[in-house]
Amino acid sequence: MQVVKEYVQRWYESGLDPDEYICHQKRGNVAEIESTATGKRQNVLNFCSNDVLGLVQEEAIKQAAIDAILQYGTSNSSCSVLSGRIELHRQLEDEISEFKHLSHTQLFINAWMAMQGLMDAFCHLAIPIPGFRHTRETLILTDVLNHGCIVSAVVNADTRSGKVFGHSPRVRIKAYRHCDVQDLSRKLHRYARPDDRIMVVSDAVFSMDGDIAPLPDMLEVLQNYPGSVLLMDEAHASGAIGATGRGIYEHFGLLPQQAIERGIVPLIMTTFSKFAASAGAAISSHVAELIPLLNVSPTSIGTISLAPPLTAAALESIRQVRHHPELVTKLQENARYLRSRLAEKDFVAIGETNVIPVILPPEINPKVFGRHLLDKHRIWVSPIWFIAKPRLRITVNALHTKEEIEQLVAAMVATRDLLYKPMISA
Repeated sequence: MQVVKEYVQRWYESGLDPDEYICHQKRGNVAEIESTATGKRQNVLNFCSNDVLGLVQEEAIKQAAIDAILQYGTSNSSCSVLSGRIELHRQLEDEISEFKHLSHTQLFINAWMAMQGLMDAFCHLAIPIPGFRHTRETLILTDVLNHGCIVSAVVNADTRSGKVFGHSPRVRIKAYRHCDVQDLSRKLHRYARPDDRIMVVSDAVFSMDGDIAPLPDMLEVLQNYPGSVLLMDEAHASGAIGATGRGIYEHFGLLPQQAIERGIVPLIMTTFSKFAASAGAAISSHVAELIPLLNVSPTSIGTISLAPPLTAAALESIRQVRHHPELVTKLQENARYLRSRLAEKDFVAIGETNVIPVILPPEINPKVFGRHLLDKHRIWVSPIWFIAKPRLRITVNALHTKEEIEQLVAAMVATRDLLYKPMISA
């Protein structure tokens, strides 16, 4: 542990550790937080939550979670394939399948485990079956800016448990440039072999850049590879893009069926921590045979199933979204309004969604900027300097008012004017 101790000490000395806060209470977009460093408590206006539709405190959703605890208890105390499957799981899977237009869905307790479970199931199948021999290699192409749960799963796809405990063919991983369909096409042409099983993996909305994957162009490329799989991680797309919040296919006026008709196998990962006021994840497909493999993957059979209150909250949240598409409309209106106001004030806000990364001048430390917003203006945003290029990461939601957005913009202008003194050459 000496290496760990020395590293963390240098980490602290370098000022690279994130500021930490404890939340004591939430009321709409106002949160009462405590600094773990100083113990200071204050009420702040929250622009860093992923509760994009503002459903976390919706009474019907809280009551659904409470009712689930009263009926089932707080935990299922087993994995799904043994004794941990409850009726709420089936209802949630059916709700997601209808919402995403893919007829079969498997639940996981989080996105990281869903991705790992999928890699195990797809690349390595399951236990040896008499008379069946798995001989085809897998080629996975991944966007270079994909979320960490994707990166972790795909880079280890060749050595996951399916490979450790039995023989399965090689898995080859190649990254392509961010949202660069021409590079994706080149990599497929260069690395795909005639008998390969091909999978392309991408965020639908990129969590640190706020931009959207070029789905139509990706389909154009993949139709040249019949049977190829296209996995879209819709963690930041569900509830946020598309007219009714159904995600990237709806955003582009498409249905997964149109991918299927081109010979492509669409997979969608849905997560519940952003739009669905809960935690957990799901993989959806039109291929029924994938589900039992996901169900016995090590990340399913080796852990507990999604807890009753989390399942109930996600289920009621999706029903709320389907019955109240105006929440999605309001979210998208707020995102456009904040982006326009930031542009008017000469801030560089990249992307196009409610995830709004603001690139600051290189002379400004985003950590210092974020601290000043919090301490002087009681505005809470996420300064990023350790998992992506330095920036402020702002998330707007459906509950934010124009007045709150104007309060944020004014605070950002005041903070920039205080911290940034550009050099003017003679």
